[in-house]
Amino acid sequence: MTDNKLSSLPDDFCKFKKLRILFLSNNHFTELPTILAKCPSLSMIGFRNNHIDTVAENALPLSTRWLILTDNAIEKLPDSMGDLHLLQKCMLSGNRLTSLPTTMHQCHNLELLRIAVNRLKALPAFLLDLPKLSWLAYSGNPFCAKHPNCDTPLDEVVWDALEIQELLGEGASGLIYKAIYEGNEVALKIFKGDITSDGLPEEEMDINISLGRHDRLVDVLSRVTGHPEGKDVLMLELIPPHFYNLGLPPTLETCSRDVYPQGFSLTLEKTLKILQGVADAAVHMHAHGIMHGDFYAHNIMIDDDANVILGDFGGASYFEPHEVETRNALERLEVRAFGCLVEEVLALSINDKPNATLRELLVTLKNDCLREENIKRPLFAQIFQQLTHYFLKR
Repeated sequence: MTDNKLSSLPDDFCKFKKLRILFLSNNHFTELPTILAKCPSLSMIGFRNNHIDTVAENALPLSTRWLILTDNAIEKLPDSMGDLHLLQKCMLSGNRLTSLPTTMHQCHNLELLRIAVNRLKALPAFLLDLPKLSWLAYSGNPFCAKHPNCDTPLDEVVWDALEIQELLGEGASGLIYKAIYEGNEVALKIFKGDITSDGLPEEEMDINISLGRHDRLVDVLSRVTGHPEGKDVLMLELIPPHFYNLGLPPTLETCSRDVYPQGFSLTLEKTLKILQGVADAAVHMHAHGIMHGDFYAHNIMIDDDANVILGDFGGASYFEPHEVETRNALERLEVRAFGCLVEEVLALSINDKPNATLRELLVTLKNDCLREENIKRPLFAQIFQQLTHYFLKR
């Protein structure tokens, strides 16, 4: 029921006993309908871009698994959020939250959280202790500093000097086009300018500029000026056409976990090379004070030789590198996301006896990355060192 003029639901809406998924985005709701709490099977709820400023206590069903309240006017969440023990994915970017209820420390199943572009004066400390939190985006809050490298001067290219070719893809924050500049093929990212579930496109642009260059990342080449509609545009290195996405985004069923094409498989050697390449990119990223926030297989591109490129920094956040304890705890959140990736690619890898020892080592690494206590997980430098050692020994 997205894109209507609804501002309420009927009192007998709870008669939909089997309703599991409800989308009411782009409507006129000012409060979350409390009748939802009486819908016994409702697990995915979407109220993006309404005018919601009130979420009453116990307004949500205990069956809630995936909650989308992006782009509203919510100043406070109820303490009953802590009762949502099945909550796995929670999207709260673009509201007016100054804090999160501390009861949310009971949301032990929460894996993905978006709290970007709110009014948070500090990162809620309890988030770092949630046993399954792996994908966190928090940029654009008052406590967030700008990355010191986001003002790095870039070459500027005028729009009219480009020959725009086909659309290569579209993400939440922008459109990617192929273009020709001075006889060379490049990619253009044209930012939409609207808030996404992950945060603000300008924050993503700052992160892209701040990342620096690395073989496993898409390099930023120039800033493009003079777009006909005044849009922000970056010129990027063009990913060669023989690269393809390692995974596909989560479905309504899998919620927070990627899916893979039917029949897709990897040799264990390629699995190891992919993981080593991704860990290499992660070391570089975290050394620059950047957390990816969306560290998924669907944002990793590979070729048939298992070379890796990590992309899509729409959910990325900057953290102050001198705050060592917080920095390491944030990195270990992302290490858990890496552990999920290891688990998934191991499930895709062909089981052969000569590589049984390597498989056992990777299973051990996966288990270490998925430890429920944040402090017991390794950091990416250690992970990369381990994987390089396995790679040299094979």
